[in-house]
Amino acid sequence: MPLWPVYTGTEDPHDGIERLPPPPPWRAFDGGPVLDPPDEAADTAALSPDRTHRAATYQATPQTVQLVNAALYLRRPLLVTGPPGTGKSSLAYAVARELRLGPVLRWNITSRSTLHDGLYQYDPLSRLYAARQPADRTGEAGIEHHLRLGPLGTALLPYARPRALLIDEIDKSDLDLPNDLLNVLEEGQYEIPELVRSARHLPDGRAEVMIDGTDERVPVVRGRVRCRSFPFVVLTSNGEREFPPAFLRRCVTLRLRQPDDHHLAEIVRAHLGEPDAYAQSLIDRFLSRAGAGELATDQLLNAIYLARSSELAADSLDELAEQLMPYLGQAQHADGF
Repeated sequence: MPLWPVYTGTEDPHDGIERLPPPPPWRAFDGGPVLDPPDEAADTAALSPDRTHRAATYQATPQTVQLVNAALYLRRPLLVTGPPGTGKSSLAYAVARELRLGPVLRWNITSRSTLHDGLYQYDPLSRLYAARQPADRTGEAGIEHHLRLGPLGTALLPYARPRALLIDEIDKSDLDLPNDLLNVLEEGQYEIPELVRSARHLPDGRAEVMIDGTDERVPVVRGRVRCRSFPFVVLTSNGEREFPPAFLRRCVTLRLRQPDDHHLAEIVRAHLGEPDAYAQSLIDRFLSRAGAGELATDQLLNAIYLARSSELAADSLDELAEQLMPYLGQAQHADGF
């Protein structure tokens, strides 16, 4: 029986992802050979304490839970927009933790990022060097030994259950990247031209290539990759640009806002424990100032942590808290606490 919601935002890790209903017929994929879910411990970066903490302490709103489940059911990317510090990136880690999707694949976008970067990287110079070595000294002259799948390319492998992919700060990309992503995310597949050309020299056209995050190798047949379970894709944006309608209609869009007093207290409680009187006063001050300029939740968390960890007097704490919570952006406000 199908499960709604699959992602609850409140539960310990579970296997509810296996109770997703079949995808809409226009979002069904049949890639193979089917790969087992990845080993959680294989990607050491994914097990870093900061990422583990962010995943376990994320406080999802009811709207977030609804739209995450909509993206999972529809097999569509989730475009998450909102001010800095509202938990856009952390959402991917929280969903992957609860649904046991394995290590989060992360693609950090810059103005120089291209679709090719996300799919795979090929090093022709290392292959040229290997080809010049005596045959008995190297077995790595083949193209597959000098090619590694990128975060997007790895996410689209035919895994038995979805991988989680974070495409962070898509609004920093070149203008063409969102359009370039359209076909790959719509079709759930891509080709590696270097492997397509070399397939006739490989047994069954099969090459073993390395994936993102680990040195594990997976089979790619005739240079073509097609997903089986569409990945849970989170694209984040600070709202610094508009995206083309063709891109937006292929995404489920979640707009995060600054948390209210109740949600903010839950965030503080999850990260630092029950707020004491001084922490509550900082929360109140943070909320009173938030209407006059842009502030990020992690600024408040930093101030509360230092208030608890230091032995400063109250006046010094107030001064330090003000310095830790300046308005973000170019416009600086002179008003203090």
